[in-house]
Amino acid sequence: MTGPDDGCPTEPSSEFEGPRRRARRERAERRAAQARAAAIEQARRAAKRRGRGRVATEPTPPKPAARGVVRGLTMLLTTMVAVIVGIALALVLYFTPVMSAREIVVTGTGAVTREEVIDVARVRPGTPLLQIDTNVVADRVAAIRRVASARVQRQYPSALRITIVERLPVVVKDYPDGPHLFDRDGVDFATDQPPAALPYLDVADPGPSDPATLAALKVLSLLRPEVAGQVGRIAAPSVSAITLTLSDGRMVIWGTTDRCEEKAEKLAALLTQPGRTYDVSSPDLPTVK
Repeated sequence: MTGPDDGCPTEPSSEFEGPRRRARRERAERRAAQARAAAIEQARRAAKRRGRGRVATEPTPPKPAARGVVRGLTMLLTTMVAVIVGIALALVLYFTPVMSAREIVVTGTGAVTREEVIDVARVRPGTPLLQIDTNVVADRVAAIRRVASARVQRQYPSALRITIVERLPVVVKDYPDGPHLFDRDGVDFATDQPPAALPYLDVADPGPSDPATLAALKVLSLLRPEVAGQVGRIAAPSVSAITLTLSDGRMVIWGTTDRCEEKAEKLAALLTQPGRTYDVSSPDLPTVK
């Protein structure tokens, strides 16, 4: 353009900006802003990667052991030591005579002798106590005819105790080889002279599995002591026909084993009355003849 006066070209005014120029400027500004944002994002990512690398390479300080873990390990070691010591001690006691049966104590003997018990027990002196099967020894001793039960105990450090309970005679029955003694269970445990005033048992086939024997023994066990001491014979041809003969010859008709306790009470009262036959087979109507 030329000025109106001198005809020289003039630059367009800096204050004037056309549409194209403004568009170019705005695009340039946007590209610059995007470049700055990209640079900032790259710097942020690089810093983050560097931070991760430092965290990964830094060693983690060891954590102190928890108190509960230490206590548990201590208890485990203590238990293991105790078990080992216990096993070692058991082996020593089992295989060596440190604790052995150097003495055998027998109690409860009467008719059965100590020598008989020791002979049947078959325990060799000096045998370690842990090697002795007390149940087996008790069974051997209980097999003695006069023994009702036997108990065997280890008494540390060096004794074995054998306790027996002998059978006691409650009735007697004659056989060709002599009088046989029976205990309260109906066991024929001895052939010997009976004690004085022992009642005679009159049954066909006495024994611990015979119903008539068990019925007669039940009646005797329920009699009052002052009455039982007067019985000279008890007969049981069957479980429903039991009779008692007193030492002075009086007869007691007992009948069955039903209501035995009541019959025993009524008989004790009836025997205070004179008579020869006392019938308590029906305890509601006891009679004296």
